[in-house]
This record gives sequence, structure tokens and C-alpha cells, in this order.
Amino acid sequence: MADVAREAGVSVATVSKVVNGRYGVSRATLEKVLGVIADLGYEASLGARSLRSLRTNVIGVLVAEFEPFSTELLKGVSDAIDSTGYELIAYSGRHHGETVGWERRSLVRLAGSVIDGAIVVTPTIVDAEIGGIPVVAVDPHTGPVDVPTVDADNYAGGVIATEYLLGLGHRRIAHLSGRPDLESARLRERGFREAMARAGVEVDERLVVVGGFRAESAEGPARELLSGPDRPTAVFAANDLSAIRTMEVARSLGLRIPEDLSIIGFDNVPESALATPPLTTIAQPLKAIGAAALQMLVTMLDGATPAPAHVRLPTTMVERASCRAL
Repeated sequence: MADVAREAGVSVATVSKVVNGRYGVSRATLEKVLGVIADLGYEASLGARSLRSLRTNVIGVLVAEFEPFSTELLKGVSDAIDSTGYELIAYSGRHHGETVGWERRSLVRLAGSVIDGAIVVTPTIVDAEIGGIPVVAVDPHTGPVDVPTVDADNYAGGVIATEYLLGLGHRRIAHLSGRPDLESARLRERGFREAMARAGVEVDERLVVVGGFRAESAEGPARELLSGPDRPTAVFAANDLSAIRTMEVARSLGLRIPEDLSIIGFDNVPESALATPPLTTIAQPLKAIGAAALQMLVTMLDGATPAPAHVRLPTTMVERASCRAL
């Protein structure tokens, strides 16, 4: 404000009146100060704004890290926020290998002074009391919690993926699962197992291994699956990143996809369409999930209770070129 006042040749008090919309400034002075503000790119700090009005009009999207899943969700929030009057800040809260509790530290740091409410993506801990601001959880590790929640139908997606491979004639189907501590991973595996049981196909437990949702953690288990003499003819990977790494491992072992091995993923992140060959996958409506979470949060910021408090969106098949019939 001092910079604006100096450039405009007025007092700091006058600039303060202009910024805060108070009376006592002539039209000519108002236009002059506004012109300088535009030229200098002046913006009041969020902290100062919150002290004046108790609101910042900023919504935060808090993620552990920026990776394909969270980035697609963020696009959905960004697309939907224009009509709300709120601004958006994206914040990566995990650091130094931290895997649990990053949400608490991030909310305490940002709540009130920077953001009015938060969408927390794949949180490990969610507590409506943290920070004292409205919070919506997306795909929490433990499943629906005591705050409004949005997720996809992971169980149905697991069934769809497995039934698709069964329909192609595969019976030795491996499952490269996600992290065992995540409800989404458990539901996808449950869908796999129940689809196999309904088809009368026994699951070979040697073909169910933990891939961990990350390319680097999936590589060793994928190599183990595909190196044995009685390898699977198809792999259902719990997410696209581990599916794509499985494809790379298969090629390194001399296997052709889909001629020698069919692979299906989960999520439908952009990388899946760019894989070689393009990856057949189960699509989560990630942008729609982000938009739904935003709508729930805006409802809460307006003082209402979102109904329902848990939104579960459907998963669907995206058929590409990484699977074929036996």
C-alpha cells in the first residue's frame, strides 16, 4: 500500500479507503489509485484480507503430492470453480517421505488465514475439527468418514475389469493390488475375487501380489509374476501407473502385449492412452469427482449441509489395445 500511495501521490490512508471500498475519496483520486494498483499488480495479502473480513474467498485443494490421479481431480475442481466466486489454491502437503498425518499439518497451516475451506485428496486422517474450516474428503484411505466424502465405485470397477478378462477367455488372471491399507485398493481386490468366484474360477494366490499403486513399487512384483514358468495370461493392475510399468516389464522379458499377455489398469489417467499399446482401463470420473467435491464444499461454506454427505460416482470400462481374447 505504501508503494501504491507513493506512486499515486496520496496517503496510505487514502489507498486503504480505496482498497476497502470506504467513502471519502473523490472520483478522480479513486480512478488514479485504481490505475496505479492495476499497473503495480497490487493485491492485499490473504492474511490481511482474512483479518478484515474473516474470509479469504479461497478454497484449497490439499494433496499429498502432484501425480496423475490428483492432477486430474484438480482439473475438475478448476473447471468448476469459475461460477462460484472463489479462488483456488493447490497445496502439496507431504514432504520428507511422510505418509501419514500430512493433512493435519497442512490444514493447521492454511485454515482461516489462507483458505476458507479445503478439499483433501486421499487423506490418511480426516477430522472435521482440524483447523475449524469446512472439509470435503476425496477417496479417503479408510473409506467414507465423518466429513462429506466423494469417491468412485472401486468395487464395481474391480468386478468390471475381471469380468472383461474372463469374457476374453482368460482364467490365469493375476491381480497386482494397491496398498493394503487403502480402502480403494481393498475394494478393487474384493471385486476381482468376487467376479472370479461367480465365474467358478479359483484364484491362484500366487498371482495376487501387492504393487502399491506406484510404478517403482510395482516393478519387482510384476517381474516376479511374469518370470515364472506358469505365468498368468492376463493381469488386472490396481491402477494405471502400475499397469504401465507391468507392460514395460513384460516387454523387457520378451512378452508381447496383448499377444502374449493382456493387461488392464484402473483410473484412466491421461498416461493410459499414451502407453504402448494404449492401455485398456477402468475409468474413474476424476474430473467429475473434483467438481462434486467442490460443490459440496461451496454448499458448506454457504452454511448448508450437503445432501447426500457421501457421493459415490460410477466406474466404467475404457477399451483400448492392451487386451485380447485367448
